[in-house]
Amino acid sequence: MYEYELYRSTSAELIRRADAEREIGRARLARRAARRPGHGDPEGKVVEDRTRFAPAA
Repeated sequence: MYEYELYRSTSAELIRRADAEREIGRARLARRAARRPGHGDPEGKVVEDRTRFAPAA
């Protein structure tokens, strides 16, 4: 019976850790999404960067 209780305790701890890791991941994604330009705009914002490529010959 002791082994089973130890298994249940370990299993519960691993489940708690997994839930915490998922919450951290969700928070990270939310912060990243909030930093993106055009957040909340369904079509987003197009950045005009003409200096990225050299002119054609």
